[in-house]
Amino acid sequence: MARLPRFDLPWIPQHIVQRGNNRQVCFAAEIDYWQYLLELREASIKHRCAIHAYVLMTNHVHLLVTPEEAGGVSRMMQAIGRRYVGCFNARYRRTGTLWEGRFKSALVDSEHYLLRCYRYIELNPVRAHMTASPGD
Repeated sequence: MARLPRFDLPWIPQHIVQRGNNRQVCFAAEIDYWQYLLELREASIKHRCAIHAYVLMTNHVHLLVTPEEAGGVSRMMQAIGRRYVGCFNARYRRTGTLWEGRFKSALVDSEHYLLRCYRYIELNPVRAHMTASPGD
């Protein structure tokens, strides 16, 4: 069955979630977090996507992103995947996929929902007992 096209509209924020395959670790060491952030920065600039909030958990990622053009988020996530997964696989001498299928995305269609997404993303590591406060 063919994949349904994504709703990817310019200037409409999206909440992106990408999970590790079988909930496996996607960030095994501090260098992995820095590598992902580098790839995110470069891909977001290249594909003209504003990053409003993010959290990198050990086995998944949340992003709040607004693309300037249709398809920008998909191109950004594809670029990150190609670069980050290649580095991760080389670093840990592994092969194959790191992510569980396609990333999930939801359009953020109101200010209320936008603020809820910010709060959800910022508090994710606190709820998971990884940090004591969002600033950590």
